[in-house]
Amino acid sequence: MNASNRRDFIRTAALSGLAGGALLQTLCTLHGAEAKPRKMTMDLTCGSIGIAANQHEAIELAAKHGFESVSADGGYLASLSDDQLAEVKTLMRNKNLAFGSAGLPVEFRLDENRFRESLKELPRFATGLKRAGVSRTATWLSPADARLTYLQNFRQHATRLREVAKVLQEQEVRLGLEYVGPKTAWSARLYPFVHTMAELRELIAEINLSNVGLVLDSWHWWHAGDKPSDILALNGRDVIAVDLNDAPGSIPKDQQLDNHRELPCATGRIDVATFLRCLNQIGYDGPVRAEPFNEAVNKMSKDEACAAAAAALRKAVGLIG
Repeated sequence: MNASNRRDFIRTAALSGLAGGALLQTLCTLHGAEAKPRKMTMDLTCGSIGIAANQHEAIELAAKHGFESVSADGGYLASLSDDQLAEVKTLMRNKNLAFGSAGLPVEFRLDENRFRESLKELPRFATGLKRAGVSRTATWLSPADARLTYLQNFRQHATRLREVAKVLQEQEVRLGLEYVGPKTAWSARLYPFVHTMAELRELIAEINLSNVGLVLDSWHWWHAGDKPSDILALNGRDVIAVDLNDAPGSIPKDQQLDNHRELPCATGRIDVATFLRCLNQIGYDGPVRAEPFNEAVNKMSKDEACAAAAAALRKAVGLIG
């Protein structure tokens, strides 16, 4: 992201707080009959629904249960020969599936030595993603720290993640960052860190590279008190990946725990329809994943969990209109 783009990014973020007539009109059209065609894909990320599956099993499960994309196992893909990778690509085409995103294998949250050691493997990982046609990676930010103040943590994250993004950029891979919104998470340690969309956008602007964007989660969006206007202030390319969840109905918002969620549209407490309509309006074209961290789902068989997640995602994207 050059200096001009960075200024535009920050200016757009500032304008997101304006709920004027133009914005209101845009919000109203989200409920109308002229909705844009959906580009985002219903994505299977097995770990997010509590099941273990290798890349081939995940592809088969995704096809069986009607998903449109599947998460990429970047380490596995990087280990394949050209012939082996060609077989995987053929399987994906035959199943009419695309790759969603891959997890980031770099440990940037802890001490410098572990960061440096994990960074050494990133070039091979990124090259493997490009060979497989995977263009997105995603990771999350810890919302609090026991030692670093906000500013110290901000500087460390900007420096480290800039290094990560540069390596990925060489292979045309984008990096998505996810903020964690529940109060029980960001207040759990002495120094709160990034836990809202506005704060995350400030960090992305500081990193200042064009391949860095946001991972948006309806759960964190709701907990942070972020608004539809915050999503509409983005461009579709600003969003790398999307997680979709609902919230338990009986627990007060400020007492909810990050690892106790519901499948999309399960309770109606989170306005999933508006969340997705806004993403659709800005032209988001990446994966949408169910990530409930739900005990009942975790106890299901692989097929049952995939079927439940697929049904929830179909219901959710059906609300786009």
